[in-house]
Amino acid sequence: MASTDGVSHKRADLGGCPPGSDGRDVALFDLAVACCNRFKKEGKFDDLDGHHDRSSWLHWLVFCLAKRYDSQGAVADLEEAVTLGRAALELRPPGDPNRDASLYNLACCLEKRFEKHARMYDLEEAIELHRAALALRLSEHPRRSLSLHWLAFCLSQRYDSQGAVADLEEAVTLGRTALELCPPGDPNRDVYLYNLACDIWKKFKKHARMDDLEEAIELHRAALALRPSEHPGRSSSLHWLAFCLLKRHDSQGAVADLEEVVTLGRTALELCPPGDPNRDVYLYNLACDIWRKFKKHARMDDLEEAIELHRAALALRPSEHPRRSSSLPWLAFCLSQRYDSQGAVADLEEAVTLRRAALELFPPGDPNRDAYLYNLACDIWKKFKKHARMDDLEEAIELHRAALALRLSGHPDRSSSLHWLAFCLSHRYDSQGAVADLEEAVTLGRAALELCPPGDPNRDVYLYNLACDIWRKFKKHARMYDLEKAIDLHCAALALRLSGHPGRSSSLRSLALCLSHRYDSQGAVVGLEAVTFRRAAIELRPSGVPDHDISLRSLTGNLWRRFKKRTRM
Repeated sequence: MASTDGVSHKRADLGGCPPGSDGRDVALFDLAVACCNRFKKEGKFDDLDGHHDRSSWLHWLVFCLAKRYDSQGAVADLEEAVTLGRAALELRPPGDPNRDASLYNLACCLEKRFEKHARMYDLEEAIELHRAALALRLSEHPRRSLSLHWLAFCLSQRYDSQGAVADLEEAVTLGRTALELCPPGDPNRDVYLYNLACDIWKKFKKHARMDDLEEAIELHRAALALRPSEHPGRSSSLHWLAFCLLKRHDSQGAVADLEEVVTLGRTALELCPPGDPNRDVYLYNLACDIWRKFKKHARMDDLEEAIELHRAALALRPSEHPRRSSSLPWLAFCLSQRYDSQGAVADLEEAVTLRRAALELFPPGDPNRDAYLYNLACDIWKKFKKHARMDDLEEAIELHRAALALRLSGHPDRSSSLHWLAFCLSHRYDSQGAVADLEEAVTLGRAALELCPPGDPNRDVYLYNLACDIWRKFKKHARMYDLEKAIDLHCAALALRLSGHPGRSSSLRSLALCLSHRYDSQGAVVGLEAVTFRRAAIELRPSGVPDHDISLRSLTGNLWRRFKKRTRM
């Protein structure tokens, strides 16, 4: 009966520590641990009945059960802690000097139960109890900062669930006050800094005020400085500081922020070895950050590393994993970009396979389904461009229609869907000659252009493609107003494609073609401007560049027309 003997010994130790003496709390705690162990082994707990220290024993037993739950995760321990916590609170009525401790402990247990089961009534009760404990822990109370911190934490969780800004504002106010009561050197200061930083980040996310983001970064840096190597919370601080710096980079574009983000991400990953349940998150985030470096500098080694990291993250996110749907499209996106750079068909085929798998995870009704339809359509279009198989073009059109149907008026990506559907229909017209496809392409192109106002970085593309489709209408029907409109649109596109623009040569060549046809129809000398544009296009397409021979033949034709014009004069 070793457990019974242990209780006896601890009770004897408590007898040597009368109320008010130093060490009595420790003796009570040790006795509570012994009683807890005996209860679990023998089911005996009757020796607490009627004892004048019953409330203290219950209080410490609740504490022990909660700690064991934290270590072992047995829900039975948590349920018992809540039950005993209520019993302890009943033994400490209003006016009892220790009531604040029982209120606080029960609130903490209920918050743990909320985290486990996500039942809002547990969180609501935890908030109520923390408020009551805080009301008893006035200024100068040694545990006031704990109550402030935990009430802030619970209010922040309620904000996450219900979105009431008042909860977030109060959480920040309480967090600031708790931090003031936790000076440098306090062992809890890193936690208070970290949680306050997270709440201020939520304010930034809500209101997009840069001063909130700057403060969150400052606080996360301070918390990280207090979490050296081997600290259990260091990886979380690294992760969140990186996340905030990334948002600042997205807003301000400072390359130094992005470089630091990648460095922090690598360090966080090192602290999260194989087998850690969060390793997939750190792999995924680092992969996304390194992809941003690729986007900035176009260095293929960055893209290669991003692909490798996304593969590793996906391997840790098997079927039914809640984050698998994020990994599939990102790996597909990176592979598609590598295909664009290197032309390996295997990359494109894998990208399409991954996109199809991602789409299956976003059934009809999912708010993100439009993006997955659109991206799959774009990759299948690339397959059509590579292999010229009409079934690929048909599927791309079908998918773009489905995406457009989900991107109603006001959707930020509606113009992209209109444009790409028009582009695919135009190519089907080129292959099959159905005038209905061309008419629809023009209608969609006009609608896309209306959603792409002056200043939009894609406006030149929309102008150019619409001009090309209207040129096709002119070729089909020989209506001069179509040709005039095509010339106007090409001129507008060319004005946006200044020297050095990758699309300038295409605009010059297409505009020259339209002007040449206007000259053939009307004999206007101004149509001979086509020669000037043809020469400029050839300069941008030197020997060896695709379409150089086409530009040469077109220039030859224009020069011949000019010769004939001058010989008649």
